Amino acid sequence: MSQYDFRFEKGSDGVAVLTLDRPDTLNSLTFDIYAQLERLFLELDGDETVRAIVLTGHGRGFCSGGSVEEIIGPLLETNLDGTLRFTRMTGAVVRNMLRLRQPIVAAINGVAAGAGAVLALASDLRVMSEQAKFAFLFTKVGLTGADMGAAWLLPKVVGTGRAMELLMLGDKVTADDALRMGLANRVVPADQVLAEALALARRLAAGPGLALGMTKKMVWNEWPMDLEAAIEQEAQAQALLLRAHDHREFYNAWMEKREPRFLGR
Repeated sequence: MSQYDFRFEKGSDGVAVLTLDRPDTLNSLTFDIYAQLERLFLELDGDETVRAIVLTGHGRGFCSGGSVEEIIGPLLETNLDGTLRFTRMTGAVVRNMLRLRQPIVAAINGVAAGAGAVLALASDLRVMSEQAKFAFLFTKVGLTGADMGAAWLLPKVVGTGRAMELLMLGDKVTADDALRMGLANRVVPADQVLAEALALARRLAAGPGLALGMTKKMVWNEWPMDLEAAIEQEAQAQALLLRAHDHREFYNAWMEKREPRFLGR
């Protein structure tokens, strides 16, 4: 029996595919799934066999958010401490995704709503089906649009004005609009979403993992910094990378007129 309530498969190419697998509910999330995602993204950081991850959904949806019957109903019966434990756990999922050194590519095959929209947002690259839609619909159900880090992440991806509109109104965002505002990196026909996401993930997995992981870390770490602090952090990080194996391997391959064989260190 799988230890997860979703599918998680590692490939020999260094790409792992995480497929949310509750198609009858458009892959809604449960308490257990949140906890499993939190743990998995934490454990993957030390997994040398995984160099990139594809996150997708089974069936018509990517993820419709938290289950109304299995999460919202029970939460209404709990006390504040219990509710806070839950909201901290959901935020920890996103925090672990952002801290994970391996890049995550979201293959958004259908609707990404509520928490599902935030999971896609917390991925590093997003490939959308032409038929897929985003919906940050928290305010439509009487909740703050600032959930799971969305109010921190979304302005950095699409700008504050657009983020305010999406988080306050909760309107659906088509794939074409998502591409225009930078919320999607690629929009492709529905039958090509997973293949396109896998192609990107394999390209990343074959690349210099240490350099990619450091790039991801620096992008998020530098947001609260002023220019001087950011330049100094980049100087220190680049000094380390200049002395790392993969950069020396690039140099040797260049001199020997061959393709580099990156090892991620």
